Amino acid sequence: MMRSDRKKRFVIVFLFCSLSFFAQAQNGKYVDPRIGSEGVGRTFPGPSMPYGMVKPGPDCGVRPNAGWAPLPEAVTGFSQTHVSGTGGGQKYGNILIQPFLTDRGAQPRKNEQIALGYYATTYENGIRTEITTSERCAFYRLHYPFEGKLLIDASHYLGKSDIPDLREAQQLVGAEIETVNDCEVTGYSTVRGGWNNGDAYTVFFCLRTDKPFQTELDASRRVAELHLNDTLVNVYIGISFVSTMQARRNIPEVGFDQQLQLLRDAWEQLLGKVDMSSADMEKKRMFYTALYHTMLMPVDRSGENPKWTETPYYDDYYAIWDTYRTSTPLITLLDPERERDIVNSLLHIYRREGYMPDARSGNCNGRTQGGSNAEVVIADAFVKGLEGIDYEYALEAMLKDGEADPGADHEKHGRGGLNEYLALGYIPYGIDRAGNRTIEYAYDDYCIAQVAQGLERMDVYEQYMKRSNNWRNLWRSDYEWDEMRGFVMPKDAQGRWLDDVPWGKSKVFVPTIPYTPVTKVAPWYLPWWSTFFYEATSEEYSLSIPHDVPGLIEACGGEEAFQRRLDLFFEKGYYNVANEPSFLTPCLYHWIGRPDLSVRRVRQIVEGSYNDTPDGLPGNDDSGAMSSWLAFHLMGFYPNAGQSYYLLLAPMVPEYTLHLSNGRSLHVTLKGKGEAVKRILLNGKQIEGARIEHSQLMEGGELVFEMMREKKEKIKFNAPRLIRCQWVKSGRLMNGEIHYTLNRQFRTWPLSMDWQGDTLCVAVKDATYYIPRSEVEHADRFCWDSPQVDGAVYHPQGTMAFISTDALRQLKEKGSFVYDTITWRQVDEADGMIHVRADIDRTEMWVSTTAPLPIVMEMRHNPLGIDWSIKIEN
Repeated sequence: MMRSDRKKRFVIVFLFCSLSFFAQAQNGKYVDPRIGSEGVGRTFPGPSMPYGMVKPGPDCGVRPNAGWAPLPEAVTGFSQTHVSGTGGGQKYGNILIQPFLTDRGAQPRKNEQIALGYYATTYENGIRTEITTSERCAFYRLHYPFEGKLLIDASHYLGKSDIPDLREAQQLVGAEIETVNDCEVTGYSTVRGGWNNGDAYTVFFCLRTDKPFQTELDASRRVAELHLNDTLVNVYIGISFVSTMQARRNIPEVGFDQQLQLLRDAWEQLLGKVDMSSADMEKKRMFYTALYHTMLMPVDRSGENPKWTETPYYDDYYAIWDTYRTSTPLITLLDPERERDIVNSLLHIYRREGYMPDARSGNCNGRTQGGSNAEVVIADAFVKGLEGIDYEYALEAMLKDGEADPGADHEKHGRGGLNEYLALGYIPYGIDRAGNRTIEYAYDDYCIAQVAQGLERMDVYEQYMKRSNNWRNLWRSDYEWDEMRGFVMPKDAQGRWLDDVPWGKSKVFVPTIPYTPVTKVAPWYLPWWSTFFYEATSEEYSLSIPHDVPGLIEACGGEEAFQRRLDLFFEKGYYNVANEPSFLTPCLYHWIGRPDLSVRRVRQIVEGSYNDTPDGLPGNDDSGAMSSWLAFHLMGFYPNAGQSYYLLLAPMVPEYTLHLSNGRSLHVTLKGKGEAVKRILLNGKQIEGARIEHSQLMEGGELVFEMMREKKEKIKFNAPRLIRCQWVKSGRLMNGEIHYTLNRQFRTWPLSMDWQGDTLCVAVKDATYYIPRSEVEHADRFCWDSPQVDGAVYHPQGTMAFISTDALRQLKEKGSFVYDTITWRQVDEADGMIHVRADIDRTEMWVSTTAPLPIVMEMRHNPLGIDWSIKIEN
């Protein structure tokens, strides 16, 4: 009851302080930056442009990662650079200002107002501070009860420590302030360390006011007091990572109110990509704030990199380990041009520093938490057809991660323990994070394989697909724990399973502790990131094989055992809603044909762990990871990152519309009640298998979820093991058209064939045939499944529009072959085609001998009424 009253008071205050904005905005009025700012969410509540470099806001001491802390904590001042939703050590908090009257110390707040792009607070001494921002300049409007002062502290930063070189603490290198005139001061602050233990970075600033002041510098020239001669002063603080001159140029020629409107207009363009007007107020606030949080980081510092000039340049990847699962796919869906720039930024970093980052801040790579997860980001862009990226060069960057051990730089980038991984097929216990590194490297290898396959680098594809199975090398199938069997468990370099692991340095007593699927701690003399699994346990990671869920189901004992495993995992409390390795786990029921159970789990999680209050996030938001997970599930579909499809669940709102980047729209409607999907219709045609391809979604139209209370029978889930790179023309064997006659009705449909590893993908009209290599080589029959069933997916025994290579060989050697129990004999050969005729019904075919496969270029007089001719375009 207390929480309910608190929530009502909070919403009323939020509505009141943002009333003027509500009258103008559409979706931005539902954004509440305070959601997730308290508790464990750690989101930044101050103003920010989309992906904005400058994030001005209050610092309540030096401990909060986002600077801000709730009332009654006093405000030390307002700094210009912050991060959002992060764990670990602090970063930034540079260039602090503090309005004051006589006491320039921390000031208690009387109240504060927070809305999209706007922060305001009134101190108990009567000073009121309003803040908004552009991409690279902070805007302040200061109201004094009488003439006051403004402190500038260039030596301020978050994460201060009295212990020199303390890990993850920031350390001041140098700072200085210079008076330019009676309306402008400039300066810089150089700081090193912080969350990523990075090299020194320098923040330059230019502070300008609209009223003159007198400056008083202290002896260090790091701190200044500005004596103001007015009670209302506008302050503009341009920020740059390059120079004070650039900081000065970063101050735009607009006023506070105009910039606030420009900021809100910029956000409205992004938030307007989804129209969720029919949802209730709580869902709207949760959803649009989730989009907002997702688009705060990484930050766009194009032109602000002191190391090189290539653009685009993005910084503050916090970390890709957190964001690749949901944040990246959401940005790809709603803001694809931005995601293109982010990927190209990763490639610029590789070009200059030798590796792509898994995390980066302050213009410095680090720190790596698990795999080299930029591979997943690139694969996700590749399979979804994101253009404007040099994928050949991207593959080179990915292969650098997969082949070159970074040695002592393994915390900065690359794959630590790679030499052991390549030699053993796993990382042995004793190397930091050996468990999750092995699992994640296998996933990263899968992503490399997919890009290689699409670029026709089949040697690389086959090598990395084999490596993608390395998760199995730490799978201990005989290990039983809490009614479950089979786990990823530690193994030493000699291949021995470890039931006990070292717990001390003594060579006399050799202390150990048992290692179980819930062991999370490291020996007392090691830091917590040296555990076998990073931020998780074997219970969680043993279900985190997103690239090979069918293999995982098999390893767990089959579908029935896997369902019981999932049920126990949730019912016994092993699921961790706040941890990214468990993000996909609630949806794993899809792979055993029970999407209704996925829907049930997801709804339980959302209703029990998310809300629209300041502590409405269940864990660190991690640059929008938690928020984007929520956004996808509110919309009713969910990505499997690095792969081309979305899992279909059920929207948690009655209807909404996606306004897609190609100018089309997708209107999504929920009909009926219950957790089981009766059927899903895309443009009036039923979707089989509870998934939708990205390319299908981008076609737009109407997507309808028809729900029912219970559905006991399983569905056939059609999530392919291998991606379909439809858009990569160079990856296809053939593009063309098939002129198809069925019962005297003539049709012309697009036809394509491309290899997906050991599977041939044949696309005719909107139907897809996945034909294994064994059938391509040895089949003795045709597949007659109709391509007229839109969206149909077939896994046929037989070939589609071609004969097997065995049949062609027999035809060339013997002049005949048997297909569909019918003998076909050669009539003649000309122009790269062999003309054959059936013994029984005199059906005729012309089989190509020059195409990539023995394609039946023409079929005539088929007694089934099915004739065709094929035109090849490439």
